[in-house]
Amino acid sequence: MQGYNVLMVYSNDLHKVLMCRRLKEPYKGLSNFVGGKIESGESGMEAAYRELLEETGIPREAIVFHHLMDYKYYLQDCYVEVYVGQLKCDVEITGDENDLYWSGLDEDFFDMSLFAGEGNIGHMIEQVKMYEDKIFNVHTDKLHM
Repeated sequence: MQGYNVLMVYSNDLHKVLMCRRLKEPYKGLSNFVGGKIESGESGMEAAYRELLEETGIPREAIVFHHLMDYKYYLQDCYVEVYVGQLKCDVEITGDENDLYWSGLDEDFFDMSLFAGEGNIGHMIEQVKMYEDKIFNVHTDKLHM
């Protein structure tokens, strides 16, 4: 079973999330989180930091990832591990695999004409909102502004 990861990178002020506009199939033209394949012998967490650097130029030292959830697709013989983190500081993002951009959190992430994943992106965003105090150690309403 092939493993993949999805990386939810929040800005250091928690007002934006890093997205990419896909330049190839699947989901060409739609927005998605960055991520990629978990290589054989590699842990999911190792793959998360490797893919983050490869796709965005963001180094491991700039963020701490938390393993949020997994999706297992039996008919596709694959699984997806979802990681979320908050940047420790502003960083420059660079990548040529997809068009990278910062999205505000007021988007309709369930809109499948704009976002990949059949509604999963919206579900992931909502999970982060529900458990933000456990994920980010914040006791304010930053994600609901």
